[in-house]
Amino acid sequence: MSSKVSIRRLKTGVPGLDNLLGGGLPEFSFNLIAGTPGSGKTTLAHQIMFSLANPNNRALFFTVLGEPALKMLRYQQQFPFFDIDKVNESIRFVNLSEDLLDGDFDRVLSRIGEEVKAYAPSLVFVDSFRSVARSAKQNEQGESELQRFVQQLGMQMTSWQATTFLIGEYLLPESESSPIFTVADGILWLSQNLHRNSMLRKMQVVKMRGQAQAPGLHTFRIDDEGIRVFPRAIVKDDISAELATRASTLESRVAMGIPGLDDMLGGGLPVGYSLLVVGPSGCGKTILTTEFLAEGARRGEPGVIAAFEKSPSQMLGNRRLYSLVQAGQVGVIDTRSLDLSIDETLHDLIAMIHRMKAKRVVIDSLSGFELALAPEFSEDFRGSLYRMIAELTGMGVTILMTSELEDRYTDLRFSPFGSAFLADAIIVQRYIEIAGQFKRVISVVKVRGSEHSKDIRLFEITDEGIVIGETLSEYDGIMTGRPKINP
Repeated sequence: MSSKVSIRRLKTGVPGLDNLLGGGLPEFSFNLIAGTPGSGKTTLAHQIMFSLANPNNRALFFTVLGEPALKMLRYQQQFPFFDIDKVNESIRFVNLSEDLLDGDFDRVLSRIGEEVKAYAPSLVFVDSFRSVARSAKQNEQGESELQRFVQQLGMQMTSWQATTFLIGEYLLPESESSPIFTVADGILWLSQNLHRNSMLRKMQVVKMRGQAQAPGLHTFRIDDEGIRVFPRAIVKDDISAELATRASTLESRVAMGIPGLDDMLGGGLPVGYSLLVVGPSGCGKTILTTEFLAEGARRGEPGVIAAFEKSPSQMLGNRRLYSLVQAGQVGVIDTRSLDLSIDETLHDLIAMIHRMKAKRVVIDSLSGFELALAPEFSEDFRGSLYRMIAELTGMGVTILMTSELEDRYTDLRFSPFGSAFLADAIIVQRYIEIAGQFKRVISVVKVRGSEHSKDIRLFEITDEGIVIGETLSEYDGIMTGRPKINP
């Protein structure tokens, strides 16, 4: 007879972190929070501790940094997760710096054991564990002695029936030979990198026994609220589900709000599709997006817009868009933060989509989005954008993206960075010269899996919005060049 042991998962209280861990921290696990200096290890430990600690789930925090706990707490009190009422009632701080001065590992183990036995905590933290390793080297104690200490500490922690955390500074997880990497049940790796003038923080779940975790590096921020993690979007490869979704979306169409454009698209834009609208400056891309959102509001389909080329005040200078925002029919994502990551932008978009129950999303524009990103993300813009679009369309929302292109008159392109393949549909707006005047034309280049118009049609921008006119023919006037399409 065999029975499966059920391991309870503890919610960390850190936004986004439980998603990386596969639902939370395994109870009674032995975890290592490691990384480079200043990457946020102690802040992460405190945020987890204050979230989990209560009179029935007490925490013991050992410090071996050589600085008093009051100095450390002075800075941690600035975060809202810090609860002064929990200190001494549910959380106790113990300084081990004096016990470690002579490098007597047995004395340190004994002191830790005594404190744990007396306090009976459910959570134990040791910060910084790297100090123990440095003490061993300074006192010329061998790796075997350090390994024995770690093994004994690990066995003690297991016998305590407590969830434990060791915090320490390391440069690279692969470069350290410390046995703690083998003993630990879970390893959280934090890092911060300076790229040009941008500071970017990353988190990785190197190891978490007994449960699946999100692979790769994930962006996180330390702001006035504490640590927030933005899990990296991972594209799920489910071909059968994708085919079923595509078949159903082609039957359901989204109205664009511009007379004649739905007919050009073959009956409207299929639900859950991503549409790329490209064209030079002033050709009407933003007006088209406003019509798209306004039509959604009229049909009871709320929208969300992320504008990267204008500040919120500039964007809301559009009176029609302003009225939609004021009425609560369109939500605006603040994209003016420095060093944006696509993961963070996606997090904000998804949160607002759920809050507003939005059906339409506008990204205006991809060109501005790329410029707003931290350099590390802009270098892999296409890959990151692919994951972002896949995540949003997987939610069933319909996306309209704009991209500004230089109009070369005789050379028609669809994207400045080769990402047109990401779009399910493409609309091109451009200028032509007829009888000594610039005219605007619009055409549908593709609608994946659907018939669409091949016409190039004139259009005007009026007080009523975009008005699509007649089909352009070679007899409509003298053109300075026929469009040459480069796929």
